[in-house]
Amino acid sequence: MNFTSVRIITADVDRLVAFYERATGVTADRPTEDFAELRCGSATLAIGGTRTVPLFAPGSARPADNRSVILEFLVDDVDRVHENLTGFVEDFVNEPTTMPWGNRALLFRDPDGNLVNFFTPVTPAAVAKFAR
Repeated sequence: MNFTSVRIITADVDRLVAFYERATGVTADRPTEDFAELRCGSATLAIGGTRTVPLFAPGSARPADNRSVILEFLVDDVDRVHENLTGFVEDFVNEPTTMPWGNRALLFRDPDGNLVNFFTPVTPAAVAKFAR
């Protein structure tokens, strides 16, 4: 089995796609106005509009209603990313902080309120874990 993607359901696909394109530097593929994919290494961030929900099951997902998932992106220099996102991201939850498990992490919310973590491994153990 291969983990392939995470999908966010949103009421405003254009706004959320623009946010993630700017935050990640990745251009989204937009096969329809209700769906986009940002391919980030071995995983994909998919963004679907509310009109896609009934294709799975009516009422099975609601936009801007997540308080349990954190989207995580490995970046080369989290402090530089923080500088680049300052003035763009409206809701920083945590400034770059070195976590006990060895990653330097930046936590913020996207326009729908989803938590996003950009991190850089900084301890030898964390660097080894994420070696490319």
